[in-house]
Amino acid sequence: MADEQAQRRGPGRPRQEHVTRAVLDAVVDLVAESGMGALTMDAVAARAGVSKPAMYRRWSTKQDLVIAAAESRIGPLEVPDMGDFRAELRAVLMARMEAYRQPGIDRLLAGVIGASAEVGAVREAFSAYSARVMSETRHVLERGVVRGDVRPDVQAADAATLVAAAMVFRMVAEQRLPDEALVESVVDLIGRAIGAPSL
Repeated sequence: MADEQAQRRGPGRPRQEHVTRAVLDAVVDLVAESGMGALTMDAVAARAGVSKPAMYRRWSTKQDLVIAAAESRIGPLEVPDMGDFRAELRAVLMARMEAYRQPGIDRLLAGVIGASAEVGAVREAFSAYSARVMSETRHVLERGVVRGDVRPDVQAADAATLVAAAMVFRMVAEQRLPDEALVESVVDLIGRAIGAPSL
């Protein structure tokens, strides 16, 4: 009986996941093709092939939608303990580099940054997204302090901001895709700045 009811109700969660994926993909595609100016709820709904009510049930504002799209491409990640903060930092930056090199991500991130300054923007939502994105960098640095290969006086949050800023500024402001040379340079510079002296 339960099986029959489930069949009548339809797939449920897989359908929800399909709608979410279609909408977030549509946001990224529209921004990549035409910039943030083309991003309206109507345009996203049409591109994704979903109804606006289905979108509004998930994201009540355009801001929520933009943040969700960014996080679908550049979200939290985890790096295992490699015994050396430089190796772990390199792993974080390589993962970010791959994400940032996806088509349209430069425009999407520029849009996220710009939207955070718009009148009526809920700045806490953008701050919370940034905190999630940078959480693993902070974790790597804090783990390095505990392990002893990062200086104990280092403010992990400040150092994480420096790490993230290098990649984002390269892409958004300098209009150049980050590459492995930048990753190695950042690892070297941050390593020399905050690494604990060898005994």
